[in-house]
Amino acid sequence: MSDQQVFAGALLAAEPSCPPGLTAWNGSDPGRRFAIYRNNVVVSLIDALADTYPVTQELVGEEFFRAMARLFIQANPPRSRMLAFYGDRLADFIEGFPPAAAVSYLADVARLEMLRVSAYHAADAVPLTPAEIAPLLEDEAALPTARIGLHPSLKVLFSRHAVVSLWAAHQTTDVTRALAAVDSDVAEVALVLRVGLDVEISRIAAGAAVFITGLEQGIAFGRAAEQALAADDAFDLAATLGLLIRGGAITTMIIPRSATS
Repeated sequence: MSDQQVFAGALLAAEPSCPPGLTAWNGSDPGRRFAIYRNNVVVSLIDALADTYPVTQELVGEEFFRAMARLFIQANPPRSRMLAFYGDRLADFIEGFPPAAAVSYLADVARLEMLRVSAYHAADAVPLTPAEIAPLLEDEAALPTARIGLHPSLKVLFSRHAVVSLWAAHQTTDVTRALAAVDSDVAEVALVLRVGLDVEISRIAAGAAVFITGLEQGIAFGRAAEQALAADDAFDLAATLGLLIRGGAITTMIIPRSATS
């Protein structure tokens, strides 16, 4: 193990200790100086997690969140110099963290918040305009075979809990009142999409989610619509397409040549 690895391990170790070989320029105790540096590093990482997961923190309180984050950091040191996506494993950690078990929806709220960060940093893509999409949608013979490309920021999250409502409640001025109206045990599906520079989170129906997920996976338009209708007999194809078009989520529509000949 290199000196750098030993130093990095000591920074995040559960039991604080000064790595061997450290000296101070003035002959003072290096352990005391290292402890200060170690604390600053850990606090900075906790702060980074708190910035990424503000609603998750609010749901359990700052003291609980920071204590949980400290344990997460010890088990999951940063893998990159860039901290934008640090904590992408936090939701999985929460699921296996017994003290958080009473807040059954916490892990999914954390997943939603990470998707929001990912959407913000996703690559840019020029959406098709309604005028470009309309003729393709009107081609009833070719449309079922079309492959639809979606914006890189678009993500769908299926949850057994009311993740969208819980997140939205924390965007209001009276969070307590808004939370009181939320039944956390109601399953919701979240659609995350960056529109311009703003990341929007909306609740969508199960059928719409199945359709969009199918398109993401490269399934042909017609087959994706069939799967959506099988999952939700109330699936509204026109409304779902309208949602995608208004949000600038459709970036390509490719119709196989054989379907147009």
